Amino acid sequence: MSRTRLGLIFGGRSVEHEVSLVSARAVLSHLDASLYEVVPIAVTREGEWLTAGDARTLLDAPAGGLLGARGAVKAALTADPSAGGLVSIGSAARPVPLDVIFPLIHGTGGEDGTLQGLLELAGLPYVGSGVLGSSLGMDKAAMKVVFQAAGLAVAGYLVVSRRRIDRDMAGIAREVGSRIGYPCFTKPSNGGSSVGVCKVKKPEALAQALVESAAYDRRVIIEEGVEGQEVECAVLGNDDPTASVVGEIVPCHEFYDYSAKYLDDRSELIIPARLSPSQAAEVRSMSLAAFTALDCAGLARVDFFVRRRDGAVLINEVNTIPGFTPISMYPRLWQASGIEFGELVQRLIELAVERHEEKRAIRRDFAPGSSQPQ
Repeated sequence: MSRTRLGLIFGGRSVEHEVSLVSARAVLSHLDASLYEVVPIAVTREGEWLTAGDARTLLDAPAGGLLGARGAVKAALTADPSAGGLVSIGSAARPVPLDVIFPLIHGTGGEDGTLQGLLELAGLPYVGSGVLGSSLGMDKAAMKVVFQAAGLAVAGYLVVSRRRIDRDMAGIAREVGSRIGYPCFTKPSNGGSSVGVCKVKKPEALAQALVESAAYDRRVIIEEGVEGQEVECAVLGNDDPTASVVGEIVPCHEFYDYSAKYLDDRSELIIPARLSPSQAAEVRSMSLAAFTALDCAGLARVDFFVRRRDGAVLINEVNTIPGFTPISMYPRLWQASGIEFGELVQRLIELAVERHEEKRAIRRDFAPGSSQPQ
C-alpha cells in the first residue's frame, strides 16, 4: 500500500517562528512512517520556501536558521490545481505531488487565511480551518464581533487604529477610563503567543503599552482585565465537532505571556480545570458554538475567563492552529480526553481529506454542463 505524501509546512515570518519549529518536530515524531511520507516545507524568517530530502535536516538546522541547513533547496507551491498542487524543488523545478498538507505556521502568514487561500487555489486538502475561519480566528477584533452576534459573552473591549494612537492618545485614554477601566490589556488585533501583549495597571502606562502593541499590527484591541481563572477547551471535528475536557492555566508570571508559555516551565496546566460541573459544561458548549460561529474546521483551542466575583464564563479567543509543542494545551487536553498525540494527528489528517472531498463533490455537482437545481 502506497504511503500518503504529507506536506508539513512550518517556520514562517511571524514572531511565532520558533514555536512553529517546535510544533513541527512534535508532529513529525508522532507521524506513522508506514502511513506517511513527509515532504518538509520550511518558510524562513525572510519568507523563502525550502525543502529537503529529510524533514530533520530543516527542523534541526543550526542556530543560523533554516537557510543554513545542509541539503536545503528552494521550493515553491504552485496555485495551479491542474498541476496537482506540486512543490517545485531546486533549479530543475522537479515536481513532487502532495496528497495533503499539515500547516503548522502559527500567526501571521500561516494562521490568518493567507496560506489557506494559497492551498485552496492549489486544490490541496489541508489540516484546519479554511480562509474565513482562519482569518476570523486570527483577528481578535473581528472575532469578538462574531462572538457577540452568536450570543456569546465577552469581556469589555475597545478597538483602536495605529493612526488614532498617533493622533488621539488623550481621547483613547478617556474612552478606556469610562468604558474599560484598569487593569486592562493591550494586544495586537492580529497576533499570537501573547507577543506584543501588555498589562496596563494605571492610566499613565497606557500610552507606552499602546505603542508597543501597535508595533505588531495596525489595529490594537484594549480588553478589560478579568479577575478569575484562565481556562481552555480543545475542539476536534468538522461539521459535527466534539469538545475535550477543560483545562486551567495558572501562569508563573503576572499573566500568561510568551515567556510563561514557552520559556519558563513553572506555569501550571491543571486538567481537568477546577470548575463546577455546570461551569465546565458551559465552557464546552460555548467552545462548540464559537467553533461553528467562526466556521472553523479540523481543530481549534478556545480560551476563556471564568470571572471570580460571579462565576461568569467569558470567551476570550479561538486559536485555529494552536501549539503542538510537548507542553501545549491542545494535545494535552485530548490526551486527557482519551486521544493520544499520534491518534490526534491521524484524525486531523483524515478530517482534512474529508472536508476536501466534500468541497470537491460540491464543485462536481455544479460544474458547467451539470444539471442545476430548479
